[in-house]
Amino acid sequence: MDRLHGMTVFVAVAEEQGFAAGARRLGLSPAAVTRAVAALEERLGVRLLERSTRHVRVTEAGQRYLDDCRRLLAELDEADEAAAGLNAAPRGLLAITAPVLFGRMYVMPGIVEYLRRYPDTEVSAVFVDRVTNLLEEGYDVAVRIGELPDSGLRALRVGQVRRMICASPDYLARHGAPRTPSDLASHTIVASTGASTQPEWRFRENGGVRGYRVRPRLTVTSNDSAIEAIRQGLGLARLLSYQVAPLLASGALVPLLEQFELPPVPVNIVHREGRHGTARVRALIDLLAARLRGDPALAWTVA
Repeated sequence: MDRLHGMTVFVAVAEEQGFAAGARRLGLSPAAVTRAVAALEERLGVRLLERSTRHVRVTEAGQRYLDDCRRLLAELDEADEAAAGLNAAPRGLLAITAPVLFGRMYVMPGIVEYLRRYPDTEVSAVFVDRVTNLLEEGYDVAVRIGELPDSGLRALRVGQVRRMICASPDYLARHGAPRTPSDLASHTIVASTGASTQPEWRFRENGGVRGYRVRPRLTVTSNDSAIEAIRQGLGLARLLSYQVAPLLASGALVPLLEQFELPPVPVNIVHREGRHGTARVRALIDLLAARLRGDPALAWTVA
Protein backbone atom coordinates (compact mmCIF):
# COMPACT_ATOMS: atom_id res chain seq x y z
CA MET A 1 0.00 0.00 0.00
CA ASP A 2 2.94 2.36 0.70
CA ARG A 3 4.22 1.81 -2.84
CA LEU A 4 0.76 2.41 -4.30
CA HIS A 5 0.37 5.55 -2.20
CA GLY A 6 3.76 6.84 -3.32
CA MET A 7 2.93 6.25 -6.98
CA THR A 8 -0.43 7.99 -6.63
CA VAL A 9 1.16 11.00 -4.94
CA PHE A 10 3.96 11.19 -7.53
CA VAL A 11 1.48 11.17 -10.43
CA ALA A 12 -0.57 13.93 -8.82
CA VAL A 13 2.48 16.14 -8.18
CA ALA A 14 3.89 15.54 -11.69
CA GLU A 15 0.59 16.25 -13.43
CA GLU A 16 -0.17 19.32 -11.32
CA GLN A 17 3.47 20.49 -11.58
CA GLY A 18 3.61 21.36 -7.91
CA PHE A 19 3.55 19.82 -4.43
CA ALA A 20 0.88 22.18 -3.11
CA ALA A 21 -1.35 21.61 -6.15
CA GLY A 22 -0.84 17.84 -5.92
CA ALA A 23 -1.72 17.96 -2.23
CA ARG A 24 -4.97 19.85 -2.96
CA ARG A 25 -5.90 17.32 -5.61
CA LEU A 26 -5.44 14.42 -3.18
CA GLY A 27 -6.80 16.15 -0.09
CA LEU A 28 -3.47 15.76 1.75
CA SER A 29 -1.15 18.21 3.44
CA PRO A 30 1.83 19.52 1.42
CA ALA A 31 4.16 18.07 4.04
CA ALA A 32 2.67 14.59 3.63
CA VAL A 33 3.01 14.81 -0.16
CA THR A 34 6.62 15.98 0.10
CA ARG A 35 7.47 13.09 2.44
CA ALA A 36 5.80 10.55 0.14
CA VAL A 37 7.75 11.67 -2.93
CA ALA A 38 11.02 11.82 -0.99
CA ALA A 39 10.47 8.29 0.32
CA LEU A 40 9.69 7.08 -3.20
CA GLU A 41 12.85 8.64 -4.63
CA GLU A 42 14.92 7.19 -1.78
CA ARG A 43 13.50 3.70 -2.34
CA LEU A 44 14.13 3.88 -6.10
CA GLY A 45 17.53 5.54 -5.75
CA VAL A 46 16.76 8.06 -8.49
CA ARG A 47 15.53 11.65 -8.65
CA LEU A 48 12.08 11.79 -10.23
CA LEU A 49 11.37 15.52 -9.94
CA GLU A 50 13.39 18.69 -10.45
CA ARG A 51 12.31 21.34 -7.93
CA SER A 52 12.60 25.10 -8.24
CA THR A 53 11.01 27.98 -6.35
CA ARG A 54 8.21 28.19 -8.90
CA HIS A 55 7.95 24.91 -10.78
CA VAL A 56 8.25 21.16 -10.46
CA ARG A 57 9.27 19.18 -13.54
CA VAL A 58 9.81 15.48 -14.08
CA THR A 59 13.32 14.26 -14.87
CA GLU A 60 14.01 11.93 -17.79
CA ALA A 61 13.83 8.97 -15.43
CA GLY A 62 10.76 10.52 -13.81
CA GLN A 63 8.93 10.72 -17.16
CA ARG A 64 9.45 7.02 -17.80
CA TYR A 65 8.32 6.19 -14.28
CA LEU A 66 5.31 8.52 -14.66
CA ASP A 67 4.17 6.68 -17.80
CA ASP A 68 4.50 3.33 -16.00
CA CYS A 69 2.65 4.62 -12.92
CA ARG A 70 -0.23 5.92 -15.01
CA ARG A 71 -0.54 2.56 -16.76
CA LEU A 72 -0.37 0.54 -13.54
CA LEU A 73 -2.87 2.77 -11.69
CA ALA A 74 -5.26 2.56 -14.65
CA GLU A 75 -4.99 -1.24 -14.61
CA LEU A 76 -5.71 -1.27 -10.88
CA ASP A 77 -8.82 0.83 -11.50
CA GLU A 78 -9.89 -1.65 -14.15
CA ALA A 79 -9.35 -4.56 -11.76
CA ASP A 80 -11.41 -2.87 -9.05
CA GLU A 81 -14.29 -2.16 -11.39
CA ALA A 82 -14.14 -5.66 -12.86
CA ALA A 83 -14.33 -7.13 -9.36
CA ALA A 84 -17.27 -4.87 -8.54
CA GLY A 85 -19.11 -6.21 -11.55
CA LEU A 86 -19.27 -5.34 -15.25
CA ASN A 87 -22.69 -3.78 -14.72
CA ALA A 88 -21.44 -1.23 -12.20
CA ALA A 89 -22.77 2.27 -12.89
CA PRO A 90 -20.25 4.57 -14.63
CA ARG A 91 -18.64 7.05 -12.26
CA GLY A 92 -15.56 9.23 -12.05
CA LEU A 93 -13.50 11.41 -14.39
CA LEU A 94 -12.85 10.55 -18.04
CA ALA A 95 -10.59 12.45 -20.49
CA ILE A 96 -11.32 12.51 -24.22
CA THR A 97 -9.71 14.27 -27.18
CA ALA A 98 -10.78 14.86 -30.79
CA PRO A 99 -10.10 17.23 -33.71
CA VAL A 100 -11.49 20.73 -33.08
CA LEU A 101 -14.34 20.93 -35.58
CA PHE A 102 -15.24 17.24 -35.36
CA GLY A 103 -15.28 17.52 -31.58
CA ARG A 104 -17.63 20.48 -31.63
CA MET A 105 -19.98 19.05 -34.26
CA TYR A 106 -20.08 15.33 -33.44
CA VAL A 107 -18.37 14.51 -30.13
CA MET A 108 -19.75 17.25 -27.87
CA PRO A 109 -23.41 16.25 -28.36
CA GLY A 110 -22.47 12.72 -27.31
CA ILE A 111 -20.61 13.99 -24.24
CA VAL A 112 -23.64 16.02 -23.17
CA GLU A 113 -25.88 12.97 -23.53
CA TYR A 114 -23.37 10.86 -21.58
CA LEU A 115 -23.23 13.34 -18.69
CA ARG A 116 -27.00 13.55 -18.53
CA ARG A 117 -27.36 9.77 -18.58
CA TYR A 118 -24.67 9.10 -15.94
CA PRO A 119 -24.84 11.79 -13.21
CA ASP A 120 -21.82 10.44 -11.26
CA THR A 121 -19.39 11.04 -14.15
CA GLU A 122 -17.19 13.97 -15.15
CA VAL A 123 -15.56 14.59 -18.55
CA SER A 124 -12.48 16.57 -19.54
CA ALA A 125 -12.70 17.19 -23.31
CA VAL A 126 -9.73 18.59 -25.24
CA PHE A 127 -10.28 19.39 -28.92
CA VAL A 128 -7.01 19.96 -30.82
CA ASP A 129 -5.95 19.48 -34.44
CA ARG A 130 -2.95 17.27 -33.72
CA VAL A 131 -2.36 13.63 -32.91
CA THR A 132 -2.23 13.25 -29.14
CA ASN A 133 -0.41 10.55 -27.17
CA LEU A 134 -3.08 8.94 -25.01
CA LEU A 135 -0.69 7.38 -22.52
CA GLU A 136 1.69 10.31 -22.08
CA GLU A 137 -1.03 12.98 -22.01
CA GLY A 138 -3.46 11.03 -19.85
CA TYR A 139 -6.41 10.62 -22.23
CA ASP A 140 -8.79 7.68 -21.93
CA VAL A 141 -10.43 8.01 -25.35
CA ALA A 142 -9.64 9.75 -28.65
CA VAL A 143 -11.47 10.16 -31.92
CA ARG A 144 -9.03 9.88 -34.82
CA ILE A 145 -9.61 10.73 -38.50
CA GLY A 146 -7.22 8.97 -40.87
CA GLU A 147 -5.31 5.72 -41.10
CA LEU A 148 -4.01 4.57 -37.72
CA PRO A 149 -0.36 3.74 -37.08
CA ASP A 150 0.44 0.34 -35.66
CA SER A 151 0.28 0.70 -31.88
CA GLY A 152 -0.89 -1.03 -28.74
CA LEU A 153 -4.08 1.04 -28.66
CA ARG A 154 -7.50 -0.45 -29.32
CA ALA A 155 -9.56 1.03 -32.15
CA LEU A 156 -13.21 0.86 -33.10
CA ARG A 157 -14.13 2.05 -36.60
CA VAL A 158 -17.28 4.19 -36.57
CA GLY A 159 -17.41 5.80 -40.01
CA GLN A 160 -15.58 7.43 -42.86
CA VAL A 161 -15.30 10.87 -44.44
CA ARG A 162 -14.34 12.22 -47.85
CA ARG A 163 -11.77 14.81 -48.91
CA MET A 164 -13.85 17.16 -51.04
CA ILE A 165 -13.50 20.27 -53.20
CA CYS A 166 -16.37 22.67 -52.49
CA ALA A 167 -17.60 26.09 -53.60
CA SER A 168 -20.74 28.19 -53.28
CA PRO A 169 -23.39 28.36 -56.04
CA ASP A 170 -22.67 32.10 -56.29
CA TYR A 171 -18.98 31.52 -57.04
CA LEU A 172 -19.78 28.83 -59.61
CA ALA A 173 -22.34 31.07 -61.31
CA ARG A 174 -19.64 33.72 -61.77
CA HIS A 175 -16.64 31.52 -62.60
CA GLY A 176 -17.96 28.14 -63.71
CA ALA A 177 -17.09 24.74 -62.25
CA PRO A 178 -13.78 22.92 -62.79
CA ARG A 179 -14.23 19.78 -64.86
CA THR A 180 -10.82 18.22 -64.14
CA PRO A 181 -8.16 18.82 -61.47
CA SER A 182 -6.03 20.72 -63.98
CA ASP A 183 -8.78 23.37 -64.18
CA LEU A 184 -7.99 24.41 -60.59
CA ALA A 185 -5.17 26.59 -61.91
CA SER A 186 -7.74 29.08 -63.22
CA HIS A 187 -9.78 29.28 -59.99
CA THR A 188 -9.42 31.16 -56.71
CA ILE A 189 -8.13 28.77 -54.04
CA VAL A 190 -8.72 28.98 -50.28
CA ALA A 191 -6.36 26.78 -48.23
CA SER A 192 -7.15 25.77 -44.66
CA THR A 193 -3.57 25.19 -43.55
CA GLY A 194 -0.59 27.43 -43.00
CA ALA A 195 1.91 24.64 -43.59
CA SER A 196 2.72 25.65 -47.17
CA THR A 197 2.11 28.62 -49.43
CA GLN A 198 1.68 26.18 -52.33
CA PRO A 199 -0.05 23.03 -51.01
CA GLU A 200 -0.46 19.93 -53.12
CA TRP A 201 -3.94 18.51 -53.66
CA ARG A 202 -4.00 14.87 -54.75
CA PHE A 203 -6.63 13.18 -56.94
CA ARG A 204 -7.38 9.83 -58.56
CA GLU A 205 -6.73 10.21 -62.26
CA ASN A 206 -6.02 7.81 -65.15
CA GLY A 207 -5.84 4.79 -62.87
CA GLY A 208 -3.38 6.35 -60.44
CA VAL A 209 -2.92 9.23 -58.01
CA ARG A 210 -1.64 12.59 -59.19
CA GLY A 211 -0.78 15.67 -57.16
CA TYR A 212 -1.47 19.25 -58.24
CA ARG A 213 0.28 22.23 -56.69
CA VAL A 214 -2.25 24.98 -56.01
CA ARG A 215 -1.53 28.61 -55.23
CA PRO A 216 -4.00 29.88 -52.61
CA ARG A 217 -5.19 33.43 -52.75
CA LEU A 218 -6.24 33.06 -49.12
CA THR A 219 -4.54 30.83 -46.53
CA VAL A 220 -6.11 30.44 -43.08
CA THR A 221 -5.25 28.37 -40.03
CA SER A 222 -8.73 27.07 -39.22
CA ASN A 223 -11.23 25.08 -41.23
CA ASP A 224 -14.04 27.27 -39.90
CA SER A 225 -12.45 30.30 -41.56
CA ALA A 226 -11.95 28.52 -44.88
CA ILE A 227 -15.56 27.35 -44.86
CA GLU A 228 -16.82 30.86 -44.18
CA ALA A 229 -14.69 32.30 -46.99
CA ILE A 230 -16.02 29.91 -49.63
CA ARG A 231 -19.56 30.19 -48.28
CA GLN A 232 -19.31 33.90 -49.05
CA GLY A 233 -18.26 33.07 -52.61
CA LEU A 234 -14.52 33.75 -52.53
CA GLY A 235 -13.37 30.53 -54.18
CA LEU A 236 -12.78 26.79 -53.81
CA ALA A 237 -11.49 24.89 -50.76
CA ARG A 238 -10.53 21.30 -50.04
CA LEU A 239 -12.17 20.04 -46.85
CA LEU A 240 -13.34 16.88 -45.14
CA SER A 241 -16.97 16.03 -45.83
CA TYR A 242 -18.07 16.14 -42.18
CA GLN A 243 -16.85 19.74 -41.92
CA VAL A 244 -19.29 20.93 -44.59
CA ALA A 245 -22.09 18.37 -44.23
CA PRO A 246 -24.76 20.89 -43.08
CA LEU A 247 -23.87 23.35 -45.83
CA LEU A 248 -23.93 20.63 -48.48
CA ALA A 249 -27.32 19.46 -47.23
CA SER A 250 -28.74 23.01 -47.39
CA GLY A 251 -27.25 23.73 -50.81
CA ALA A 252 -25.05 26.56 -49.49
CA LEU A 253 -22.01 24.66 -50.84
CA VAL A 254 -21.64 22.36 -53.84
CA PRO A 255 -19.20 19.40 -54.14
CA LEU A 256 -16.86 19.43 -57.13
CA LEU A 257 -14.60 16.91 -58.93
CA GLU A 258 -16.21 14.02 -57.02
CA GLN A 259 -15.15 11.45 -59.61
CA PHE A 260 -11.51 12.32 -58.90
CA GLU A 261 -11.65 12.01 -55.10
CA LEU A 262 -9.24 9.79 -53.18
CA PRO A 263 -10.70 6.88 -51.16
CA PRO A 264 -12.59 7.81 -47.97
CA VAL A 265 -10.70 8.40 -44.73
CA PRO A 266 -11.66 6.18 -41.74
CA VAL A 267 -12.97 7.56 -38.44
CA ASN A 268 -12.02 5.55 -35.34
CA ILE A 269 -12.60 5.71 -31.61
CA VAL A 270 -9.25 4.86 -30.01
CA HIS A 271 -8.75 3.91 -26.39
CA ARG A 272 -6.13 2.34 -24.12
CA GLU A 273 -8.31 0.11 -21.99
CA GLY A 274 -7.15 -3.37 -21.06
CA ARG A 275 -9.07 -6.62 -20.94
CA HIS A 276 -11.96 -5.39 -18.85
CA GLY A 277 -12.21 -1.64 -19.26
CA THR A 278 -13.76 0.71 -16.76
CA ALA A 279 -17.50 1.20 -16.82
CA ARG A 280 -17.20 4.93 -17.51
CA VAL A 281 -14.98 4.37 -20.58
CA ARG A 282 -17.05 1.48 -21.94
CA ALA A 283 -20.24 3.52 -21.58
CA LEU A 284 -18.85 6.53 -23.44
CA ILE A 285 -17.38 4.42 -26.25
CA ASP A 286 -20.67 2.55 -26.71
CA LEU A 287 -22.66 5.79 -26.74
CA LEU A 288 -20.35 7.61 -29.17
CA ALA A 289 -20.08 4.59 -31.48
CA ALA A 290 -23.86 4.31 -31.75
CA ARG A 291 -24.23 8.04 -32.47
CA LEU A 292 -21.42 8.26 -35.01
CA ARG A 293 -22.34 5.08 -36.85
CA GLY A 294 -25.89 6.36 -37.16
CA ASP A 295 -24.87 9.70 -38.68
CA PRO A 296 -25.30 9.75 -42.49
CA ALA A 297 -22.51 12.33 -42.85
CA LEU A 298 -20.02 9.68 -41.68
CA ALA A 299 -21.32 6.93 -43.95
CA TRP A 300 -20.86 8.65 -47.30
CA THR A 301 -19.11 6.83 -50.14
CA VAL A 302 -17.23 8.24 -53.09
CA ALA A 303 -19.44 9.05 -56.06
